[in-house]
Amino acid sequence: MRRKWPVVTAAIPLAIGWALVAAHPAAASIRHGVPGPGAQAWPGGRMSEPGDALPGAPTGIVTPRASSSQSGGQDTSASSSNWAGYAATGASGSFTSVSASWAQPTASCTTGSRYAAFWVGLDGYTSKTVEQIGTEADCGGPNPQYYAWYEVYPGAGVNFANPVRPGDTFTGTVTAQGNDKFRLVLTDTTQGWTQTISATQAGADLSSAEAIAEAPSGPSANSSPLPLTNFGSVGFTGVTANGTSLDTLDPVQISMPNTSVAGMASDGSFSVTYAGTSGNNTGNDFAQWFGS
Repeated sequence: MRRKWPVVTAAIPLAIGWALVAAHPAAASIRHGVPGPGAQAWPGGRMSEPGDALPGAPTGIVTPRASSSQSGGQDTSASSSNWAGYAATGASGSFTSVSASWAQPTASCTTGSRYAAFWVGLDGYTSKTVEQIGTEADCGGPNPQYYAWYEVYPGAGVNFANPVRPGDTFTGTVTAQGNDKFRLVLTDTTQGWTQTISATQAGADLSSAEAIAEAPSGPSANSSPLPLTNFGSVGFTGVTANGTSLDTLDPVQISMPNTSVAGMASDGSFSVTYAGTSGNNTGNDFAQWFGS
């Protein structure tokens, strides 16, 4: 989950807490002023519970809800206020790698600030850390902003300086290497650049692997998801976990307001489509969607 800082503040250092991140010195930096005057963008945390969706409620770990379709005793669908896509879930230590490709969507911007993130990662479904890497399509009023980023949550997110354009094809991979070490790789195959990050994350559960379109949240743990960019549709292809298609792992289909999630193909491919009418995620949207 990406957190947004919509007000101007002084320069803020990378707050990594107990998640120690080591990156190539000139490869990545905290990026301020995105996507518009006074805005700041940091990635942030886990999948939010439906009960936490209303303004002022804290975000937290998802509580999956059973659907009418179940396989192997595992819920196959869940509701979220901020994630849409698929997650393979299991016991602690079940997942050591995840990979997916996607084309950077085009942001349809009118007025106001809106945000959408697209990423692949480990953890965050029912655990307190997330190791993730991806791209963003934001709106600063009528102006679209595109960029790429990584995060080892609860450490702060880092935006790459590399250019991102709509239509670029990306492949992201996150690998647990043992001894709390992770390798995060993002490649823009269209423009020919790659970012490789080595990171340390203590206490990672390695209990989920996911490919997600997300409605980022505000700057604090008490923030609700912000207005979602009209991103049209994003197609994730070749989604794998532990080197096998995610479709073979009974993945949970995750839905959030203002989106629709297509079924997953046998090769792990699926799409998430923007289904809102105004481009806004509001408290009323969430209350109606979750039946509150």
